[in-house]
Amino acid sequence: MSLNISWSVLDTQMMSRAIQLARKGFYTTRPNPSVGCVIVKDNQIVGEGYHQKAGEPHAEVHALRMAGEHARGATAYVTLEPCSHYGRTPPCALALINIGVKRVVVAVEDPNPQVAGRGIQMLRDAGIEVDVGLHRDEAYALNLGFMKRMESGLPRVTVKLAASLDGKTALSNGVSKWITGPESRRDVQRLRLRSCALVTGIETILADDPSLNVRYQELGGIKDSITEAQLLQPLRVILDSRARLPLSAACLAIVSPILLVSTVAYPAEFQAQLPSHVSCLVLPAIAGRVSLPELLSYLGQSCNHVLVEAGATLAGAFLAQGLADELVLYQAMKILGGQGRNLLQLPDYQTMAQIPALMLVDERKLGPDTRLILSVKPDTSLSKSNWSKITV
Repeated sequence: MSLNISWSVLDTQMMSRAIQLARKGFYTTRPNPSVGCVIVKDNQIVGEGYHQKAGEPHAEVHALRMAGEHARGATAYVTLEPCSHYGRTPPCALALINIGVKRVVVAVEDPNPQVAGRGIQMLRDAGIEVDVGLHRDEAYALNLGFMKRMESGLPRVTVKLAASLDGKTALSNGVSKWITGPESRRDVQRLRLRSCALVTGIETILADDPSLNVRYQELGGIKDSITEAQLLQPLRVILDSRARLPLSAACLAIVSPILLVSTVAYPAEFQAQLPSHVSCLVLPAIAGRVSLPELLSYLGQSCNHVLVEAGATLAGAFLAQGLADELVLYQAMKILGGQGRNLLQLPDYQTMAQIPALMLVDERKLGPDTRLILSVKPDTSLSKSNWSKITV
């Protein structure tokens, strides 16, 4: 990465615009990253674009098409290092070379092993000036899930929670509708839409019979920028260690991908009756339950961001075992009482040093509720060699 660069006012303005463009792809690009590009010549924007959908042209291609011949001798501002390999689309670095841009400003390097500096080097080898690092942190934050998966092979994990002021998720009899208001519930739909996979447990299915899908009509203002046809449903992952899921479950009736994860195979007659959008995965049995690290390792093959919407046991397991990257807590202005159901089931910590380290990232009002986003300090003592010992 280039250091000690004196960025001009124009540089900072144009990269800010590229980041703004990249955000337009938040809900449609997965599992690809969200990327924006702006092409500038003679201090004027001549082309701009963003990556809209996996398999379709990347941000640079959209911007180059808009710029046409004006791109020759221009400066391109890109939020992520241009790709250097042939995938479903040709290399963007090559497109920039062929059109004859003079300079490329890259916000952050692409950790994808197929790129990882090769795009930048390809541009430099072609005689193009490349500067790296402008608004790096902002650009990195655009794609936290993609970055983590490329760097570690694991998806980013968000645990979604909703609770009363006294930390309860339901009354003692299980009644929970509705703790939070409609604004919070709309926000959850947007959170689902940004996620590659939504994970829950069989107990939640048996107790609540949820559909677990993104409901387009509840997306609020997002509907102004995305059509129902563009909506990408997350992979719905149901942890069902002992293969207890009933064929009558409401989630099975929604035609979008479902992954049933168990530690024993479902009976052949059960599998024969499953809809075509449902697949099964058997993971090794560890204490009779699904290994969460093994699950994340599997999901990391294709998923950038995993959203956990589950009961106290499963949600608590992700946090207690150091597997959660962030918590999103919707806190309602209600008190459910001492006999209500607890938010998380966690170990009986004996020292303050044992409790999870949390950092408040964002706090805002959503109607009558408050949404807290909390970053979870990773447990660096958790290594792959210990994964097989961690269960839920």
